[in-house]
Amino acid sequence: MAFVFTDIAILKTRTLSHSTSLILLPIALFFLIFLIYPLLYTFKEAFWINSGFSLEYFELIITNETYREMLFNSFKMGISVTIMTTIFSLPIAYLLVRYNFKGRGILQGIILIPMIMPPFVGAVGMKQFFGLYGSINTLLAKLGLIDIMDPIDWFGSGFAGVVFLSTLHLYPIMYLNVSASLANVDPSLEEAAENMGASKFKLFWTITVPLMLPGYFAGAILVFIWAFTDLGTPLIFDYNEVIAVQIFRQITDANVNPMGYALVVVIIVLTALSFYFAKRLTAKRQYAMVGRGHVGSREVDADRKMTILIYLVIGTVSFLALLPHLSIIMISVTPDSSQLEPTVDVLPKSYTLSHYSTVFTHSDTWPSIKNSLFYSIFSTIIALIAGLVISYLLTRKNLPFGNLLDAVAMLPLAIPGVAIAFGYVGSFSDTTLLLKYLPESLINVIDPRKNPTFLLIVGYSVRRLPYMLRSIYAGLQQTSVTYEEASQNLGATPVQTLIKITLPLVAANIMAGSILVFSFSMLEVSESLILAMRSEHYPITKAIFTVAQWLEGGDYVASALGVIGMLILSACLVVAGKALGGRMGEIFKV
Repeated sequence: MAFVFTDIAILKTRTLSHSTSLILLPIALFFLIFLIYPLLYTFKEAFWINSGFSLEYFELIITNETYREMLFNSFKMGISVTIMTTIFSLPIAYLLVRYNFKGRGILQGIILIPMIMPPFVGAVGMKQFFGLYGSINTLLAKLGLIDIMDPIDWFGSGFAGVVFLSTLHLYPIMYLNVSASLANVDPSLEEAAENMGASKFKLFWTITVPLMLPGYFAGAILVFIWAFTDLGTPLIFDYNEVIAVQIFRQITDANVNPMGYALVVVIIVLTALSFYFAKRLTAKRQYAMVGRGHVGSREVDADRKMTILIYLVIGTVSFLALLPHLSIIMISVTPDSSQLEPTVDVLPKSYTLSHYSTVFTHSDTWPSIKNSLFYSIFSTIIALIAGLVISYLLTRKNLPFGNLLDAVAMLPLAIPGVAIAFGYVGSFSDTTLLLKYLPESLINVIDPRKNPTFLLIVGYSVRRLPYMLRSIYAGLQQTSVTYEEASQNLGATPVQTLIKITLPLVAANIMAGSILVFSFSMLEVSESLILAMRSEHYPITKAIFTVAQWLEGGDYVASALGVIGMLILSACLVVAGKALGGRMGEIFKV
């Protein structure tokens, strides 16, 4: 592949042209207005109180026991989920990478299933499934394992439920990073250690683990940030003692109470620092592999006993990971009139599709599906254009500030959705300087309190742009520029070359990135819950949350809506997996 990098180096020596500058201008304005400006506005509102600099609200966060406990709980939740995903993903990654056995491809696909549903959706069903007198306790009682009059309180205050659901949802991301790093470990180094008498245990901890640490930390920091800033799952479990929920409660007072902004600044700083130190730690632990040895692979054929063990380990984890999905499906087909009778029924007495009928006819549900499709399609278009332009410039042009552009484009990975959404609510209000002098008709389009459509589309695209960028960037890096140069030497314009040569060569990467942006936009939680304030603008996730609060039959209709969302996202991920193949893990690298 050396010729590829030579070709790229040759092409990148071109100077920055006037046309390139014109292309960069709208990209820079996009980031400035929809990423940098909301963040700066948030910091300004947090520190500039009553026309002067103040740390009043930050002092309150430190001195007030309630806020300290919320911050501690959020950290505890992030660390707990990170540890649990590590326990789940490490053995699975090792078994699937190092052993060849029948059905390996099927198991690799099953592992990704938890990604088709946000954890807060599964929480709707799991609350009933694992309730004091739910199916699990009833089954255990029938087996004589517990006394039904003294059932197990599985989720307690809600913390255990949040950690459990988040772990099952996020461990595939950890797995993708760990397995990719493990597959890239030079097998000759491990063989050399074996030849020197190292045991398998010592070999694993002294050679394999250090070499795969960069990939592990890449996955760990993403998992930690997601869990640390999760909003939807704590809300469903009524676990309100976390900082993300408190920020959500401050939305209505965003323009009069600086506390919300102070909390957002705290969460931004903490996640950014976590991201930074993880990257530094990863860099320090890089073990250079100058060249790969003669050993082609450490993969071995699994014998019968090892195959059984692999199926038991991955089957157990997969069963646990599928419980939220199974619970949602079961609740969605349970008639209101035949709910599980406590201490008697493990499964429903009868089944119905009436809740799905409600989804497609109720004013709070069916429009949400159409809204999500609309928001997601246009956010994907924006992310596609931005991701294609940025990745092309980074790989094909010698930009003097290329590293800065790359860093800004990847910044949303380190900025929680709850922080971006809260910043949008405050910074794009009609009372701010940016909107104050705009025509009323334009304000009605931009101000999320009046109509969140525009900012939901933009917010989704900003949040998921790193996935698109990473996907297209990887494709362009792996594509030789020889064809592009030959096209231009034959008289084709740069635009013609781009359309006829470059884009077809990275079409799979573009498709995979687009599908991932679309699918994750469909089930975006934080921005949807915060920005969508009126029912006519609800996306599917906000509708699920709202419907679940209904006094009569809310959980059943919400579950049916969740199943529909699962089906949509499943189809998207299947197509993305086919397009990207074994390189899907590259999308989630930091």
